[in-house]
Amino acid sequence: MYGFLRVAAASPKVWVGSVEKNVKEIVRLVFEAEKKSISILVFPELSLTSYSASDLFFQKVINSEVQKGLRYILEKTKELNIIFIIGAPVLFKSRMYNSAFVCQKGEVLGVVPKKYLPTYREFYERRWFVSGKDIKNESLKVLDKVVPFGLDILFETEETIFGVEICEDLWAVTPPSLYQSIAGAQIIFNLSASNEYVGKYEYRRELVKTQSARCIAAYVYASSGVYESTTDLVYGGHLIIAENGTVLSENERFQRENQIVYADIDVEKLKYTRVSETSFKDEDIEEFRFVKTYDTNKLTDIKRFIDPHPFVPSNPALRDSRCEEIFNIQTAGLAKRVEHIGNPKLIIGISGGLDSTLALLVCVKTMELLEMDTKNVIAITMPGFGTTSRTYKNAKALCRYLGVDFREIDIKDAVLEHFKEIGHDPKLHDVTYENAQARERTQILMDIANKEGGIVVGTGDLSEIALGFSTYNADHISMYNVNASVPKTLVRYVIEWVASKMDDKVANILKDISSTPVSPELLPSKNEKIEQKTEEIIGPYELHDFFLYHFFKYGAEPKKIGYLAKIAFGQKYEEETIKRWLKVFIKRFFANQFKRSCMPDGPKVGTISLSPRGDWRMPSDAVAEDWIKELD
Repeated sequence: MYGFLRVAAASPKVWVGSVEKNVKEIVRLVFEAEKKSISILVFPELSLTSYSASDLFFQKVINSEVQKGLRYILEKTKELNIIFIIGAPVLFKSRMYNSAFVCQKGEVLGVVPKKYLPTYREFYERRWFVSGKDIKNESLKVLDKVVPFGLDILFETEETIFGVEICEDLWAVTPPSLYQSIAGAQIIFNLSASNEYVGKYEYRRELVKTQSARCIAAYVYASSGVYESTTDLVYGGHLIIAENGTVLSENERFQRENQIVYADIDVEKLKYTRVSETSFKDEDIEEFRFVKTYDTNKLTDIKRFIDPHPFVPSNPALRDSRCEEIFNIQTAGLAKRVEHIGNPKLIIGISGGLDSTLALLVCVKTMELLEMDTKNVIAITMPGFGTTSRTYKNAKALCRYLGVDFREIDIKDAVLEHFKEIGHDPKLHDVTYENAQARERTQILMDIANKEGGIVVGTGDLSEIALGFSTYNADHISMYNVNASVPKTLVRYVIEWVASKMDDKVANILKDISSTPVSPELLPSKNEKIEQKTEEIIGPYELHDFFLYHFFKYGAEPKKIGYLAKIAFGQKYEEETIKRWLKVFIKRFFANQFKRSCMPDGPKVGTISLSPRGDWRMPSDAVAEDWIKELD
């Protein structure tokens, strides 16, 4: 379903050395996972025998019971679609290997041995087992069937390719999962028996998370629990599922009940990320054997948190840190440009709206950084036919408190004269009426920049650039645009972060600006109220930023974007509303590439930028037909 696959990790109750009891617990959890539409389930290391059986591994009874236990498990699960991975010792050419059995439909599909055997401090695995590092292109007879055996095996389902490694393999300098991922595995399963001591939990979690990021994969980790032998060690039963650097699901350790954690992995997103955003394609691919599986369980719904505001961290501390970082990048970028040109003055149009306010704050901070007088910032407010007293007063007061060179130039007479010259009726409030004001403002800014020996600082944000919501050769143009890759949903938070560092007078103005409806103020107002609200014209910016994020970053098709938006926003927007604005996004994004093709320089602050010189190269005459058709 839309490239999602449900995977799980389980930590069952074990009886040390009692295979018969262990397999019954395993079967019970496999059936439980099947009911949850889980496609692939992984158990801990040596889950049939228990990890801590020690010298009992040498006993013939154990090895005989493993064979009987496997037969019992396969017989009981032969009608199920779920793939499950269990751990058991394997005898091969008079050597014993700590191995993972990949099972489905009453069959063992393949067996993967452990490569790295810890034999230090509390671990003593080389006493019982041999490393599987040289096991490739081998086969192994399991019960009545010969199956692939070795480190060179990957498993291929309809939806994904997955690999298996065992415990210490992850902790090694070069984990097998690196090579498995390069060869195409999008999900890695780890059967583990990692004991607990102070601080190990955090390191283990970070290791799983980081490995998922390095491999651009999902990583599913299952470790032995509290019923392992406690002669010298205690095991916590840590279960973790991570996807490309983000932990999706995790349990509470030290539980005495059987546990399963599961998560829906976006395999499609992982594939796209590998293709589009990394040097993944430059890696050398090792030879692997691909084992086909049977069809697995399919999802009918997705149980996963979808962030409605992917550009805005929900954690306040992280959000503040992100805002500070963005503001510093903007400032550093502008400072370099100013120094390179020879310390020109900064010319900026200030409207009392969000974008121009953020750009003004960046300009002022840049002057402070370069130890230049803030009077080198020339902030110009240019009242037009739709300017309201709220935005006008805020712009004027903010400039006064920030100590910039504030100027006011009313554009109404000039625009009316222009209407007369081109034969346009001022009573006709069409696109000509609006754009003439925008171009008049830009002409003023450019001419003052020439007069003062300065540069025009742009204010348009990433969301407006994506939608093409700017006037070509007007607010679309500047000498350097500091907001070029800041999405609209984040602009407000950056301003509020700056406000938290200012004195009360400035902070209060910034807070009022932050709460002002987004508007270009190009149409006449009524009773000093903003009549022209951008989000009523082109749709909510929170939706458009959500669409942009998934369209650009993961190449998601429109149907999937709409489905994810429905999950993310819950009852806030009807499905038809989401679809309507998604169509608007697609049409505007394609239609306005010509504006992006000649957009001015500006710093990249996040993972998404639409600069034609950097992140986004697209023909200006590309058509949106197939994307709209797919949505319909």
